[in-house]
Parts: sequence; structure tokens; C-alpha cells
Amino acid sequence: MDQFEILNSAIVAIRTNKLRSGLTALGIVIGVASVILLISIGSGLRNYITGQFEQLGSNLLFVIPGQIGAGGRGPGGATINKLTTKHVERIKREVKDLDGVVPTMQQFTTIKYRNLTLENVTIVGSTEEFAQVVNRPVTSGEFFDKSQAQSGKKVAAVGKTIVDELFQGENPIAKKIDIKGQKYTVVGTLKEQGSTFGFDQDNTVVIPFIAAQKQFGTTQVNNIYAKAENQESVARVRGEIETALLKDLEEEDFSVMTAEQTLSTIQGILGAISVSLAGIAAISLLVGGIGVSNIMLVSVTERTREIGLRKAVGARSTDILSQFLTEAVALTVLGGIIGLILASVATLIIARFIPATITVWSIIISFGFSTLVGVVFGVAPAIRAARLEPIVALRHE
Repeated sequence: MDQFEILNSAIVAIRTNKLRSGLTALGIVIGVASVILLISIGSGLRNYITGQFEQLGSNLLFVIPGQIGAGGRGPGGATINKLTTKHVERIKREVKDLDGVVPTMQQFTTIKYRNLTLENVTIVGSTEEFAQVVNRPVTSGEFFDKSQAQSGKKVAAVGKTIVDELFQGENPIAKKIDIKGQKYTVVGTLKEQGSTFGFDQDNTVVIPFIAAQKQFGTTQVNNIYAKAENQESVARVRGEIETALLKDLEEEDFSVMTAEQTLSTIQGILGAISVSLAGIAAISLLVGGIGVSNIMLVSVTERTREIGLRKAVGARSTDILSQFLTEAVALTVLGGIIGLILASVATLIIARFIPATITVWSIIISFGFSTLVGVVFGVAPAIRAARLEPIVALRHE
């Protein structure tokens, strides 16, 4: 038998038992779709986060409360925030080659404009250098200046979500928004940032740090952003910031992270999660492979007389082996194709909410693994069929 005839015989056998073949391939379909989908989500998130950090700049540093990796920070841990504005001033005085240092304070609250209300808005308190340091320029109007920041004037720069949902087509500049009973005048609109992990970065209002302190009654600094003059000085600047802060803080009280370090940490976490989830999803491929093996063994039993007849008219054991092995691989390849289609549709839907991108290597891995499953789990039934003696097979009822 030539290869075309073997393939044709396999297709005929699959079409003869459509329901059984479909149910057999279902495990492969679910496995391939799950693996591709999970890898696509992980890849999309990594690409998106990489883009976000590239926008911030490779010379940006973050000072955050607590020590990364220490017992006081991480899952189940609690960190006492000891960062204050005096630490910001110390960094400004003692660290060289800085292009800007800003504190930030974050609060979540409801804001209003006329009869419209927007909930869970991120209020960021910072200084006049915020837009320049974190690369968040305004697209209309202007960011509040030094005199407005130092006097704690009630002015604000708002994100695109605020503009779209509160002002609904109106020009927001010079309009007043209500933040917990306090009126703030909009002076500028911030450049669009999009969402990360479902968190809308454009649902943000930036106000002067002093105004935020008065508004929320706290002197706490959630984070400190420091921008080195160039990428080459980042390592030295990081060391100088640590030295300055250690004068009245302990090592476990803070962490200084560069943009590259933070990106690497996040990518490492996402990569590990993606691989783990894809590995769990791949278990369904193994389950599907067991189903393929089981059905092929049943098929050998049902077609024993057919096998005997084929051998009686001259078919070799290798021909029988190839036919049943081809049937098993065809089932898994068919399942892989359907799984790819389902994963593509699901990715397009999910991409509307979180970043997701189908990668070529995820398709290659899934198809390669599903084909391997077909070969591995199809070998035993194929060998069993090939070893049947013609006379015994023909006598089988």
C-alpha cells in the first residue's frame, strides 16, 4: 500500500465513526486550545508590560516600602511604610546626576462633575515634576506648575477615562471636579496609557502633593520615583539613593528598583505562571492521548476480520501498522486544527479586555505535542493490529 492509500483508508475509517472520532478528538481540542490560549495571554501581557516600561524609560528608579524578598513583604506579609517627604528631600540633596525626584501618594475615591459620578478613581498626589519624571505628559492644557504645587492649589490633571466618562465631549480645561467635597480645577489632560491586568491607568487624577496631604489627612509617601540623567548612571544613582536612605532607615524598610529590574521580575513571574498553566493545560492532551489509544484498541477489535482479509490478499504487517498509526495521528491533527481555531477566536475576544497575542511558537509546540501524542498513544494499537495472524483474524466473530 502506498502512503496515499494508507491516508485515504485512515480518513474513511474516521468518517465511518464520526461521533466516536469527534469525542475522541475532543480531549486534544481542549488541550491544544488551552495551551495556545494560555501562552497567548502570557505573551501578550509580557509584550504589553515591556512596552509600558519602555515608555517610562530605562533610567527610571522606584523606591518602594519594604524589602523585596524579605519576610515583611510579599504574599501574607505586611510592611510598615516609613517613607516620608524628608526622604525625598534627602535624595534630592545627596544624590548626584538626577533628572528629577518625585513622591507619590495614591488614594481611591469617587469624583463628581455636575450630576455625573465616577467611582474607584485613582487620585495621585505628586509634584510639578511628575509628568516629566514618569513620562506622562499632558495632551491638552498644561500640568500644574511649581507655585501651584508648593501652595497646594486645588488643580488637577485628568486621564482619558475621566475626560470620556465625566465630561462626555466637553472640553475639561478650566472645569471643576468634586473630590470628596473639594473642588479642583482641571488644568490639563494626561496622555492615554491604557489598562494593565484590568486596571485602567487612565482613570486617574493627578493633584499637587500638598493638596493631597490636606485632602486625605496623611503625610505618607507610597512611592518615590527618581530619574537618572542617563542609563549609564543608573547603577551608581541606585547605590547613592540606598546610602542616603540608610542614614535613618533600615534595609528592610525600603527597596530601590530600576525599571529593568522591575520589568525582569514581572516578566519572570509571568513566564513562570504561563509555563505552569500551560503545563496544567497540557495534561488534557495526555488525557486525550489515552482516549485515542483506547478508541484505537476498540477499533482493532472491531476490525479484526478486516485486518485478516487485508493480510490474506497481500497486505504486509507494516501496511497495517502504518494505517492504524495514521488514523491515530489524523485524529490528533484534526483535534489540533479545531483547537487552534477555537484558541484564535477566544484570543480575539479576550484581547478586548487584557493583552493577548497568539505566537508562532505556541502553535508549533501545541501541534508538535499533539502529533507526538498521536504517535505515542497510537503505537500500541497499531502494533497489536499488525501482529494479528490472518487465519485467526478471519475466524474472529
